[in-house]
Amino acid sequence: MQATPLPADMLERIRTAVRDNPRQLTLVLAKQLGVAELEIIRCMPRNQIVELDLLRWEELIRAFEGFAKIHVICSNGAVTLEAFGQFGNFSTHGQFFNVQTASLDMHIRFGQLGAVFAVEKPGHMDGVNTLSFQFFDKDGHSAFKVFVNFGGAVAPPERIELFNSLREKMKLG
Repeated sequence: MQATPLPADMLERIRTAVRDNPRQLTLVLAKQLGVAELEIIRCMPRNQIVELDLLRWEELIRAFEGFAKIHVICSNGAVTLEAFGQFGNFSTHGQFFNVQTASLDMHIRFGQLGAVFAVEKPGHMDGVNTLSFQFFDKDGHSAFKVFVNFGGAVAPPERIELFNSLREKMKLG
């Protein structure tokens, strides 16, 4: 995460950008402003974000199995990879927490995780409200995002209920 707090003028620039274009991809906005994506998330309106207890990361990831198939996005400086799969078949080996099913194969370096948020945000393409769990590394960059709904689909009531339940159960503090 950011070693020193951002200056007040930068925080205001971020808040203004988020307010003026709430559908903007947080990854793109972070690049435009030269800050870690986590800083964008932290500046979103409080009714859209809830910081979750990172110490409960494994419990949260295991709970994703209850969503059945779900949209997962991982981005780095060169690639964005999107997968639609089922969480499950969990194991730990050394520094990796593994998710290995027929549709999803992830190896999470859990020691590098720095923050996790439940996020409600208008989709960048269509404005449909998206629900996601977003994990960030210790430098504030996106590790991976798990979307309850994606691509213009409104989340069904049972998924909204599970999202809300996990958000409340796992919230920090």
